[in-house]
Parts: sequence; structure tokens; C-alpha cells
Amino acid sequence: MEAGQLWRQYLVGAVANIAILCTGYSMGWTAPINIKLQNNDTSQSPLDHKPSNGEIAWMGSVLNFGAIVGPFIGGFAASTIGRKWGLMSSTIPLLVGWILAAVATNMAFLYAGRIFWGIAVGMLFTISPMYCAEIATVESRGALGSFLQSFITVGFLLVYGAGPFISYHGVAYLGMAVVVLFAVSFFFMPESPTYHLLKDRTEDAAQCLMTIRGRSRQGVAEELATMKADVLASMEKKATLRDVFRGSNFKAFYISCALVFFQQFSGINAVLFYMTDIFKASGTDLDPSIATIIIGAVQLIASFITPFVVDRLGRRILLLISSCGTAIGLALLGMFFLLRHVGSPAVANMGVLPVIALVLFIVTYCWGLGPLPWAVMGELFPIEVKAAAAPPATAFCWILSFLITKFFPTISGNIGMHVGFFIFCACCVAAFFFTLFIVPETKGKSLQEIQQLLGAKNTEPEKA
Repeated sequence: MEAGQLWRQYLVGAVANIAILCTGYSMGWTAPINIKLQNNDTSQSPLDHKPSNGEIAWMGSVLNFGAIVGPFIGGFAASTIGRKWGLMSSTIPLLVGWILAAVATNMAFLYAGRIFWGIAVGMLFTISPMYCAEIATVESRGALGSFLQSFITVGFLLVYGAGPFISYHGVAYLGMAVVVLFAVSFFFMPESPTYHLLKDRTEDAAQCLMTIRGRSRQGVAEELATMKADVLASMEKKATLRDVFRGSNFKAFYISCALVFFQQFSGINAVLFYMTDIFKASGTDLDPSIATIIIGAVQLIASFITPFVVDRLGRRILLLISSCGTAIGLALLGMFFLLRHVGSPAVANMGVLPVIALVLFIVTYCWGLGPLPWAVMGELFPIEVKAAAAPPATAFCWILSFLITKFFPTISGNIGMHVGFFIFCACCVAAFFFTLFIVPETKGKSLQEIQQLLGAKNTEPEKA
């Protein structure tokens, strides 16, 4: 068998995930921009008034509204114009959002811009895992699926690093530039071979596969035949949303939804929201902007470990390590803030504890609960069900994200921050046992073998 060039699929996957970098940049935009908008120096803000804390909170939350709608647009685009052009079309809401941010004179512009970014986020979180799973070899599928978390942290770090040091409009223009970089570079990348086969374009699929694998037509013949058999078998079973809730499809769906539930209820958004409070509690004089950059760098380094180990260790091991590590980090944070809440003198000697707990939480989150729900979702669903199943599962994620970002500050303000951290800790413990007993290991398995693991009937393609 021809050796091929493994680096090609990593290059294609990396270029596709520049779009995910754009979403990380737009999601993290609020961190440096909130400071500019609420600064007493009005020259830093383009707005006609200084926004209230309530307006700032809503600006953070409304992105989720777009992200709840976006997956359904993304799923429709992926099945009608293809995975490639579905990803390319996400640049429209991204650019519209940046234009609104650049010309904003009041909060309405910023709310609208955040909703457009949310639509793009929902589209990309639906299509990107699908595209990466379909271009990857069996041995590299986990690594390519983990790119999503890695690239989103690059986006966060870029806006955290640049935002405090350039103007409000400079942040917007840099955001636009990254979107244009994605559109120009991804234009030259191939479509998913699976999409061509779904449209009965075998030769186009072969050409894509030759480009992605770096092999001759003969060198991809065997893989193409396997793909074609899988696609033909899937096309005999046209899937609707109703089919998602049947048999092995429902098992794949509830595992995917449970994993995104645990991802959100690990409390990642709440922990990032309270990051500056945690640093202040440790008694450090570190500037909040610098603290944010440090945490962004920690996220980035941790996220780039997963693609290198996920296809060696497997998904389950990383999810177990991740849920265990996040639970310990959250328990330590909960304990620290409980002692502070009751006025314990011991707090004075525990200054470094919340920072250690925060770093432990973020590193272990980035190893498993961050990237792997998306990677596993891209693997569990059969081809014919993906476009119907991915949107509701992704929308569910962003509904949870909205609930946490909107209501966690209120709850923690009324009954104490420690309560929230203990609830998130309990969810991470539940994630550990859910992974241990229910999540199947998909490492090194073909899509057909994964369906057999889930208990699907008639997964063997019919022999001619």
C-alpha cells in the first residue's frame, strides 16, 4: 500500500479550523472590550454612554441565542451545499458581526453583532467536527477532532493578548483580518470525499482523497471503496429528525448530549468568568489583563497536548483523567471560597491554592472535557444521521452555555460562589462514572465498527 503523506490531512484540518480560531477570538472579545467600554476614559469606547453591568452581562449572553439557531443553518448547509461551502458560508455572519462591532455607536449594534457571531459559532461547531471526521484516516480521527479545542484557545489567546494593547477598532479590524485569512486559505482546500459520494460523484471523491492522502488513484482505491460502501448503505436509510431518537442513533445522541452537558456543567464558563476574582483572592497584584493572557497560554499549551495523545491513549482514558482532574480543581476552589465565605482565618495562608486549583482545572479540562465531546460526536453518528443529529445536540450545548453565563453570577451572588463550584464538581464526578460505564471507546475503529459497538443492526453493507 502506498505510504502517502499523513501531514496533508493535518494541514487541511488545520486550515478548516482557522474558522474555529475566528469563533474563539469573537467569543473571547468581551474580556478586553468590557474594560474599554466601562473605562472612565471615554476615548477608549465608541459608545454614546457607559454601559451598565446588566448591559455588559447581556452582551456576554446574547451570543448563545445565535449559537442555538446556528447549528440548524449549519446542518442544512452541510447537507445541501457541502461541508466545505458550509464552512465558507460561516464567514458571512462572522464578517457582519465584525462590521456591526466596528460601526457601533450604542449597545444595540453590539447585541446584534454578538448574535451574528453566535450564528457562526453554531454553524462551525456543527460542520467542523463533521468535516474533520470525514477527511481523517481512522488512526488520525481523534487528533483532527481535537483541533477544535486547540484552535479555539488560539483565538482566545490572540484576543486576550492583543485586546488590551490596541484600540477598540483595532480589535475589530484584526477580527475581520482573521476571517479573511480563513476564507482565502480554505478556498483552496478540498471538499469532504463523503459529501461527493453522497451526491454520487465518485471521481470527485477520488480526486479529494488523492489530495488529502497524497496518493495515486490506485493508492486510494481501497479506502474509496470502503467509503462508498458505507455511503451507499447509509443512503438506503434516509434519516429525519425522528430517526435520531431510534435505536443506536438515540444511544449516540444521548451520549453526545450528555458529554456536552458535562462539558458545560464542568463550569468552564463560570470559572473563566470569575478568573480575575480567583487571582484577586490569591492576594496577587497581577494585572487582570496579564492574568487573562497567562491563563490563555496555559489553555493553549494544554489543548495542543490532546491531538498528540488522543489516538494513542483513546477517548475514554482522556475523558476519565479530565473529569477526575476538573473535579479535584473545583473541589479545591469550592473549599477555598467556602472558607472565605465563613470568614475562616485559614484563608490567609492559602493564597496560592485558588491559582493552583484554577490551573489544574483548566489543564485537565483542555485534555478531555473541552475537545472530546465534539470529536466523539463526529464519530458516533452514522453518515445518514449526522446532518439531522448534530444540530440539536450542538444547540443543546449553547442553551446550557446561556443558562450558566446568565444565571451563575446571580446564584453565586445570592448564596455564595462556593455552592456553584461544588455543583460543578459533582457534575464532573458524574461525568467520570458516565464515561466509565457508558461511553464507548472509538479509538482505531471504523465508522461501521462504531455502529456495531452502539448496537446498530444491519451495519454490514450488502455484498453484490
